[in-house]
Amino acid sequence: MWYDIYMKKIIQFNVEKGEKYYVAHSADIPVVTQALTLDELTTNIKEATELYFEGEETSTTFAPVRSLLLNFEIPENNYAKA
Repeated sequence: MWYDIYMKKIIQFNVEKGEKYYVAHSADIPVVTQALTLDELTTNIKEATELYFEGEETSTTFAPVRSLLLNFEIPENNYAKA
């Protein structure tokens, strides 16, 4: 349909490493999740996103087929020193 070009197709998540857990929060939808490993976090993000869209009326904002984009933030004190 003509309006598909205006629908959001990518849902962005920011990932941070805490003391024990990786934490992901979406910049686009109210979803936050955490896990001990990045693999587990990826699974949790997919599940949490599916649960968010289950039963929600999002057809005016998000495309039926969506992609997830994960941004990993590295704390400043972990940058290599020049």
